[in-house]
Amino acid sequence: MIDNRIKFRHLQTFVEVARQKSVMKAAELLHVSQPAVTKTIRELEEVLGVAVFERDGRGIRITRYGDVFLKHAGAALTALRQGFDSVSQERHGDGLPIRIGALPTVSTRIMPHAMSLFLKEDTGARIKIVTGENAVLLEQLRVGDLDLVVGRLAAPEKMTGFSFEHLYSEQVVFCVRAGHPLLAGKAADFSNLGAYPVLMPTRASIIRPFVESFLIANGIARLPIQIETVSDAFGRAFVRASDAIWIISAGVVASDIADGMLVTLPIDTSGTSGPVGLTMRTDAVPSMPLSILMQTIREAAGKVPQHT
Repeated sequence: MIDNRIKFRHLQTFVEVARQKSVMKAAELLHVSQPAVTKTIRELEEVLGVAVFERDGRGIRITRYGDVFLKHAGAALTALRQGFDSVSQERHGDGLPIRIGALPTVSTRIMPHAMSLFLKEDTGARIKIVTGENAVLLEQLRVGDLDLVVGRLAAPEKMTGFSFEHLYSEQVVFCVRAGHPLLAGKAADFSNLGAYPVLMPTRASIIRPFVESFLIANGIARLPIQIETVSDAFGRAFVRASDAIWIISAGVVASDIADGMLVTLPIDTSGTSGPVGLTMRTDAVPSMPLSILMQTIREAAGKVPQHT
């Protein structure tokens, strides 16, 4: 039997602190005071009989007990949210909301075609698509703010509580503007890469370990002029206007390469290939509109050339 001392505010506060990893940030988003957040967490810990957070330097981190509880707390909030959405749909005729997290590579390459197919089904569902770094999207999926994440398979330790459906494989490419000096050679000369600005995926991005391993394997321990970014808009504009080299997932720049605006350097990056697919919570049951959207994403992914 559920302890009747646990209230909605306990779950909401716990999930927000877990997501923000900060009492201060959670308090700001919940529009309550920091002492109120701290009190609510302590009440929850008293009911559970264990600590759900612990100090980590100047910040806090979730404990193993808190991590176990987070899975169920997030699912409970998701169920409540879906209940409210269903009632709203009945009262006002609004379509059920579907919240999709998409990495930049699929936002460019997959989602436009998938959405075109989905809209033809006329489900009436309201779609929200957000992009961001993989770690951020998975955290939002874990706590119920997203229903589905479309992107690369995360590291095994990040996949606890999630299921993954493989759609296709994709590799990283080194791309530059048409007419770039490095295109004059027939083969890649890694010793010359350091002479140009290099746009790198951020340390939190899912492809960063692949890129670092690839560079080290080819004798590059350090790039002197390096800019970290996950902004495809900035990357596209900066590379087209300079001699910079952009290291990015192939899907992000596929249309630019097809149009001749950007060109890939003659570098064999097949070793950076990784699976792209659908990630969901293992305890989630997709609604009919979400199931239809997932099918249109599968169809759109089927048009993508493998290993590129």
